[in-house]
Amino acid sequence: MSDVQHRFITANGIRMHIAEQGSGPLVVLCHGFPESWYSWRHQLQALADAGFHAVAPDQRGYGQTERPEAIDQYTQLHLVGDIAGLLDALGEEQAVIVGHDWGAPVAWNAALLRPDRFRAVAALSVPYTPRGGAAPTPTFKAIFGDTFFYILYFQEPGRAEAELEADVRLTLRKTLYSASGSIPAPVATPQSRPKEGTGFLTGMQDPTSLPAWLSEADLNYYTAEFKRTGFRGGLNWYRNMDRTWELMAPWHGAKVTVPALFITGDRDPVLAFAGAGVQALPENVPNLRESVVLPGVGHWTQQEDPAGVNEALVRFLRSL
Repeated sequence: MSDVQHRFITANGIRMHIAEQGSGPLVVLCHGFPESWYSWRHQLQALADAGFHAVAPDQRGYGQTERPEAIDQYTQLHLVGDIAGLLDALGEEQAVIVGHDWGAPVAWNAALLRPDRFRAVAALSVPYTPRGGAAPTPTFKAIFGDTFFYILYFQEPGRAEAELEADVRLTLRKTLYSASGSIPAPVATPQSRPKEGTGFLTGMQDPTSLPAWLSEADLNYYTAEFKRTGFRGGLNWYRNMDRTWELMAPWHGAKVTVPALFITGDRDPVLAFAGAGVQALPENVPNLRESVVLPGVGHWTQQEDPAGVNEALVRFLRSL
């Protein structure tokens, strides 16, 4: 089997870096924050071996893909447009789209907005939740009040960048470890952390040694990328949550109807505030084929349990 290949394409008006492997039906893998195409390093080979053309882009704002300066260039419509443009650049009419963390909303919305192009969807960690009746950040403010919530902290341009970029390797080491299933005790919940004087990394644990699923070489790769790019591109995704909510008004309450797969870990901290969304998935995604819960796995699903994720993905893809 061939090795991973890298190249650049033009998609939706931006220069995009993609990593790809294999041939056959197209499967697009969308990463989350703070990651890159590299978070799918264990899936590219497995999907290629199973007879698929696996493509993992650096998404808008990340890695070697362009990072528009204007904050308003990072709505979900831009991000879905980027992946539709990726299909165009590859000369493909359709693909199965897979997303993890922030890549999951991109995948869900791609399937919602363009079911003609995205014939099926698989999401890791983040369930599909239809557009609600109120914008996200006012809702978060009402829920969390005077306690810290990272999404609200990320809204102010420059503040989070300063914290995260002060020591990039430390930021990534703490973030990847503290949200994983490898941590012996859960990170302090948002409700237990005072807002004033609190940063994203406050209370996160710094491991004395890296967990088995994250090597020094892996951490080196992520560190080099974010030292070069900074975190602004990824943070701008958070800063468009309300703007996306406004733009998605025509799809208020809409369901995702294409065949779908959901994968999560039983130690994923996202479950603490998205558990209701997981429970409602069969209603919101009526063609949900399977929900897979991986034991002992935290937030970095496809990196922590590559075998479990690959098995579920290949089973789903072959069933289509």
